[in-house]
Amino acid sequence: MAATTTAAPSTAAFWAQAEEHLVRYGGEFTREIIDRAAGSFVFTADGRKILDFTSGQMSAILGHSHPRIVATVQQQVARLDHLYSGMLSRPVVDLARRLAGTLPAPLTKTLLLTTGAESNEAALRMAKLVTGRHEVVSFARSWHGMTQAAASATYSAGRKGYGPAAPGNFAIPVPNAYRPDITTADGTLDWRRQLDLAFDLIDAQSTGSLAACLVEPILSSGGIIEPPAGYFAALQAKCRERGMLLILDEAQTGLCRTGTWYAFERDGVVPDILTLSKTLGAGLPLAAVVTSADIEQEAHERGFLFFTTHVADPLVAAVGNTVLDVLAEDRLDERARRLGEFLRAGLTDLAARHPVVGDIRGRGLLAGLELVVDRETKQTSDALGAQVTRRCLELGLHMNIVQLPGMGGVFRIAPPLTATQDELELGLTILDQALGETCTPH
Repeated sequence: MAATTTAAPSTAAFWAQAEEHLVRYGGEFTREIIDRAAGSFVFTADGRKILDFTSGQMSAILGHSHPRIVATVQQQVARLDHLYSGMLSRPVVDLARRLAGTLPAPLTKTLLLTTGAESNEAALRMAKLVTGRHEVVSFARSWHGMTQAAASATYSAGRKGYGPAAPGNFAIPVPNAYRPDITTADGTLDWRRQLDLAFDLIDAQSTGSLAACLVEPILSSGGIIEPPAGYFAALQAKCRERGMLLILDEAQTGLCRTGTWYAFERDGVVPDILTLSKTLGAGLPLAAVVTSADIEQEAHERGFLFFTTHVADPLVAAVGNTVLDVLAEDRLDERARRLGEFLRAGLTDLAARHPVVGDIRGRGLLAGLELVVDRETKQTSDALGAQVTRRCLELGLHMNIVQLPGMGGVFRIAPPLTATQDELELGLTILDQALGETCTPH
C-alpha cells in the first residue's frame, strides 16, 4: 500500500503516532513539537518561542535558517545536488582547497563525508592502513560516534549490551582539573604524572600494534573538559615515541566556536589527521577528514577505500563554502571570543549567587556549568540537573545536560556564533531563574 499524508494530527495524536512508529535512539524525546526555527530560536507547534542554547545538535553555528545558507541550498539543489561517488564537482574541490587555507601545514588533503561518526570512522581506517597497526587510544569520557570503530573509541556511553568492541581499543583518564585523580602536593591535578601512568598501562596492554590516538581538544559529551595547556603537546610526544598518529576530533570545537578557527591552535600542535563535522555544515550533514599529502599518498598506495553513497556530494559542499564565507566575512572567531567573555562573566555571576554551581569551564561559545549538591564534597545529583533542565525549557530555554558517573550534571552551553548579546543575556536570566526556583541553597 502506498504511503499517504494527512492533515497535521492533534498534539495527543502526534505523540501517540510517535510512540507507535518511532524507534527511540537516546532516552526520551523532548515533549515539544518543533514547527520551525530561525536564528537563535526554535518555535513549537503551539506557538512557544524557545531560545536554543545548543545550536541544534551543537551544529548550527550560524543559527537556524541563516539567509546565506538558505540561498545556497536553494540555488545548489536546483543546479547539482548529488552525483555518482566517483565524480567530482567544483564545490567539492573549492571546499577542500579552502579548508587547507584555514589550516597549518601539512594539512592539505580533504575527504568530504556526512557525519562526525563517519569522519572518525574514515580517519581510523586510514590510520590503521597507513601504520599497518590496529590499536587505538582515546579518553575515558570520549564521544566519537556510533559506527563500529568510532563507537569502539567512545567511552562516555553506549558500550554495554552490543557485544565485543573492535579489538585493541584502550582508554586513558581524562585530565579533569575540577575532579583531579592524581594530584600534586597542593592538591591540583598532576596531569604529567597522570599521562605517564596512562601510557605505562597502554604499553603494558598493547600487543605492539598501536596505530592512533583519537581525542577531542575539549571533551563535550564528557562534560566540557578542557585539558590543561601543554597536555596535547605532551600527548603528541607520546604518540611520536610509539609511531602512532594523532587524530583530533573537532566536531564541536572546529570553525571558530572556541574563539579561534580550530581549538588545537591554543596548544601549538598540528594533528596528523583532523576530523570536522557538525559546525562545517552549520546544521546540514557535512563532515571532513583532513590530513597531509604524505599520509594521503601512503593510504592511496595501500589501497585506501572509503567509497560511500554521499562522499563528495556537491550540495553540502556548496553549503560548506558558504559557511567559510560567513565565518571569515563576519569575523566570527573574534565574535566568539568577545561573546564568550560575556557569557563566562554571566555564568561566574550565577555561580556567585547559586551554591549549586560547582564549576564553570570551556572556551569561547562552548561553555560548561557543573552542578553539585555540595561544593566542598562535589557531591553529585542526577535529579538536580534534570529538574533545572526541565524548568529552563518551561521558561523558554533549551539546555542540554550530560550526566556521567562520578561527575555532577554538566550543562553544555553552545549558542550560535551569530547570537546577540541580548540573547545571551536572556539565556542567563532564564537559567538564573531556573536555578533560583529549583535549587535550595546549602
